[in-house]
Amino acid sequence: MKLFVFEHCPYCVRAMMLVGFKGLKVEKEILQNDDVDARVAMVGANMVPILQKADGSFMGESLDIVAYLDAMDGEPVLSDAEHEEAIKAWQGSVSFYANRLIYPRTVRLGLPEYATQAAIDFYTEKKSALIEMSFDDALAHSADYIANLEPLLSHLEFIALPSERDDRLGYDDILLFPTLRNLTMVAGLEFPHRVRRYIDEVARLTHVRLFDEAAL
Repeated sequence: MKLFVFEHCPYCVRAMMLVGFKGLKVEKEILQNDDVDARVAMVGANMVPILQKADGSFMGESLDIVAYLDAMDGEPVLSDAEHEEAIKAWQGSVSFYANRLIYPRTVRLGLPEYATQAAIDFYTEKKSALIEMSFDDALAHSADYIANLEPLLSHLEFIALPSERDDRLGYDDILLFPTLRNLTMVAGLEFPHRVRRYIDEVARLTHVRLFDEAAL
């Protein structure tokens, strides 16, 4: 099996988490960000992640891929979501600041999905339109976005640490961790101690790398 992803994509991270957590033998292939044709050829739409199953067929939609991979050995490990609505509400509350911090940094980290200038330009045009400002302007206001975002990180105290549940993971983690993981690319952003522990514990269990060392 093969998983087609972008390293920065939070939806891709969902699938990557499950693969790492269960130690599945799934090959990972990084697509170029601007290679829309390749994605459409596989699943008929411009989306990632994409799973190529053992029979050669393709599957899209991140949560469908997670469920498929978790169940395929007959021993699913993920617990049901308990805080889905609260997680979605929190993500909505931080999206204005998080997007303006994450998007401009994504193309500056040397990630493999941006191996060409065309791929960088494709992402930059799309995401700068989404946040309605240039990446340079967004970076220039980083201090303000960080100041507004940091207090909202303390609103995640309802999430139990994996170490408090025998290192088990569930769909709450699949939904929440990718957002927090991408925020590790923001230099100067201070996470509350418990939230930082959560990020580090989930990263260890899933073998998903964080961006601390490359943070900008």
